[in-house]
This record gives sequence, structure tokens and C-alpha cells, in this order.
Amino acid sequence: MEFKEYIKIVKRRIYLIVACSILIGAFTAYVSYVKLPNEYQANVKLIVNRSTPLEDYKLDINEVNTNIRLINTYKEIMKTRAIMDKVVTQYPELHINSDQLLSNFTVSSVNDTQVMTISVRDQTYKRAADIANAISIVFQSEIVSIYKVDNVIILSDANPADKAAPVTPNPVKNTFLAFIVSMIALTGIVFILHYLDDTVKTERDVMDTLGLTTFAAVAKAKNRDFKSPRDNNKNRPIGEAPVATVNQ
Repeated sequence: MEFKEYIKIVKRRIYLIVACSILIGAFTAYVSYVKLPNEYQANVKLIVNRSTPLEDYKLDINEVNTNIRLINTYKEIMKTRAIMDKVVTQYPELHINSDQLLSNFTVSSVNDTQVMTISVRDQTYKRAADIANAISIVFQSEIVSIYKVDNVIILSDANPADKAAPVTPNPVKNTFLAFIVSMIALTGIVFILHYLDDTVKTERDVMDTLGLTTFAAVAKAKNRDFKSPRDNNKNRPIGEAPVATVNQ
């Protein structure tokens, strides 16, 4: 099909496409604002470095590179059930189990840096901050017994008293994406339905299907086109001249 034909197909259904997209966007906004619970995220930053007093410390590039290479190992250790079980045991006030901890927190790092970030999401920021702090404290103490080295320092903890905005849901973003995606999807459905429709509707369809030129076409008739002149005279306004009837 030519590009103009695509435009014509969309124009025929543009009101339906826009109306359905608006309804889907409105429904998404309702769900985002009313139904979905807010989630807050708390972050704790750790640095992998020797915890030696400043006056006794000399920067060693080999030691820095070793600490950077340890980051990936430390991240995997932190995500083990052994560490999570310690958090559950030492902080029973959190009322959370190991499986919930593993699903609610992530640990990340920037390449070629000694900094790790523990991120925890929960329905309240205070609880998210408490969980993030608990994981960092337990990991800092456990790594000493695992590696026999004290090289994890809490760079910045999460303050449970902070006022934080929810990270999810984002109603504006969700509504916009739902509207755009529905517009694209509905447009695609319109094209598919048009492609699957093999009925003959236009002169172009006759030419494509039968290879014949159209010389005449019968217009679609409406009910009023079948009324006789006598029927028209019954409903004519007062003062209007009657319609003449010719008998053959």
C-alpha cells in the first residue's frame, strides 16, 4: 500500500483510536493514583578501604585495585542467605524474613570505584532506611570473620527521619506511556483488520480483485430515498406546495 492509503486508513478510525487511548490513559492514571501503593527507597553507601588511621596510612595503588576487584565478591556475599539470616536474627523489630530481604534490596557499584550502594524499597521510608542500615551494619561485621580483614566502612547511612518522596508509582509517566503505547497498538490493530478485510468496497478493490474497470456504481440508498411523493406530501409543512405525482 502507498503511504497515502495508510493515512486514509488511520483517518477513518482516528476518533476511535484517540478515544480508546484516552480511556486507557485515564484508567492507568486512576490505578496509579488510587490503587498502587507508594514505595520509598533508602540508600546506604559503603566504601571498601583499609580502616587505618589517617596518619599511618599511605596510598597504595595495588591495594586500591585489590579493593576494587573485591567489590563484585562482596556484592555476592551480601546477597547470600547467610547475611540475611543474620539481619533477621539481630533485628527482630523489622518483622521481615530472609526471602523478603532478598527481594526488597539491591546492591550496586560504579565501575572502577571502591563504593557500594545498598538500596532498599518499602512502603514507608523509615522502614526502608532501618532495613538498609541493618544490612550494612551486619555485612560490615560479618566480612571481618569471612575475610579476616576489616576494610568495609559505612560512608553514609540512611536517616529514618528524612522526608522522602516515593519512587514509585509515577502516575504522570505511567499515564503518558499508557497513552502512547495504546495509540501505537490500536493503530496496528486497525492496519491488521484492514489487511484481513477482503471485501470489495471501492473501484480500486474491483481493479485489484477482478482486473476490471468500473464504468458505473450504485450509490447506497437510505430509507427516505424509497418514500413515494405521496408520502412526502403527508409530512409537508403547511403552506408548502405539494409534490406532483406522475402516473405512468
